[in-house]
Amino acid sequence: LKGHTKWVNSVVFSPDGIKLASASDDNTVRLWNAETGQSIGLALDGHTSQVNSVVFSPDGTKLASASDDNTVRLWNAETGQSIGSALKGHTHWVKSVVFSPDGTKLASASYDNTVRLWNAETGQSIGSALRGHTAQVSLVAFSPDGTKLASASYDNTVRLWNGETGQSIGSALEGHTNQVSSVIFSPDGTKLASASYDNTVRLWNGKTGQSIGSALEGHTDEVNSVVFSPDGTKLASASYDSTVRLWNAETGQSVGSALEGHIYWVKSVVFSPDGTKLASASDDKTVRLWNIETGQSIGSALEGHTSGINSVVFSPDGTKLASVSRDKTVRLWNTETGQSIGSALEGHTSWINSVVFSPDGIKLASASDDSTVRLWNAETGQSIGSALQRHTKEVKSVIFSPDGTKMASASYDNTVRLWNAETGQSIGSVLEGHTHSVQSVVFSSDGTVLASWSGDSVAKYWNTSTGMEL
Repeated sequence: LKGHTKWVNSVVFSPDGIKLASASDDNTVRLWNAETGQSIGLALDGHTSQVNSVVFSPDGTKLASASDDNTVRLWNAETGQSIGSALKGHTHWVKSVVFSPDGTKLASASYDNTVRLWNAETGQSIGSALRGHTAQVSLVAFSPDGTKLASASYDNTVRLWNGETGQSIGSALEGHTNQVSSVIFSPDGTKLASASYDNTVRLWNGKTGQSIGSALEGHTDEVNSVVFSPDGTKLASASYDSTVRLWNAETGQSVGSALEGHIYWVKSVVFSPDGTKLASASDDKTVRLWNIETGQSIGSALEGHTSGINSVVFSPDGTKLASVSRDKTVRLWNTETGQSIGSALEGHTSWINSVVFSPDGIKLASASDDSTVRLWNAETGQSIGSALQRHTKEVKSVIFSPDGTKMASASYDNTVRLWNAETGQSIGSVLEGHTHSVQSVVFSSDGTVLASWSGDSVAKYWNTSTGMEL
């Protein structure tokens, strides 16, 4: 899929998997037919500076793009034709744009310190710019029902807006004394949580913006992230102070004391699918598993890795946990006991970049800087066959198809490879054509098409049954 003349910044499938849109530093968006790989019309021209992001509306009929030319553009996803003129109003770079859940509105956040709300049908501004922030707006999020909008800024505040009119709901949510790093609505939209570099988390009423209690204090270093439990009753935060903290999302009160045990930065924290457990991964080379009801550790630290842990993930059913480390191994754990399932999944000879469970949770795939992919039995930890050795440089990502029967890998050797997830055998020959390292791959929703994008400014399509380029 040639056409872009500079870096491709993002590529996304339409919700139905029929189309693909790409955004580039060449100032254009391109729309493609995912079945044939043919361009739908000409390049979507109009932006006069790099296009940072592109997103489809929930129903797939529209496309919105955000650019460093300070504008947002709205496009007809059927034809690629512009819907009206550029959405002008921002006076600085627009880095992100998001549709409301029902697709009727669009919100954009800019380095001009404002948020703007747009009618997604006409492209017309809904009211004037949402002003109030005094520094860059770093993040904007719609509530689950789309009636509210929250923005987080470098000015240390969160602001809440009416998602229908763009009117401010109350005054700025003040309290943080350093930039806000994260903001998230609870699953039911009644609450809002923010995390900041001031070492605190704050909880807000999602309807009024009123603070729920005082700052959630306890961390002694920057708070990197905050996440609600699946049922919205609890909140977990991870910090550079080496701890995780659990909070009651109703009151903001701490649930027990800090979850201590890590002796270095906590890089990530994740709830189990059923919300009963929490897993944390740290640069101290360990994973810790916690009981959400009590905050108590489930067993001792999950030890075995000999270097910092890059990521941790629950299996779809929550019974297993997989961790990957710079020690070149994957480890599999029983989430009921915290016990290792078998020994370390050894075989890689360099850093492991990613690990992913198959959709049914039965298999595990890992990608490494040793140029290989490995497939594992998630029940036993045993290797399924030998290393998938075809790439000649680092493999940065691996992904299963939606039905779990195939696997795709992207490598710095400029190629993509397609594999049979049952046997680990290569499907067809190498998917060649890119002239630069392949950054990422993604399957269409039905798994029949694979899209890859690379530093060569080209997006390519592949038939996942044959491995042939479309």
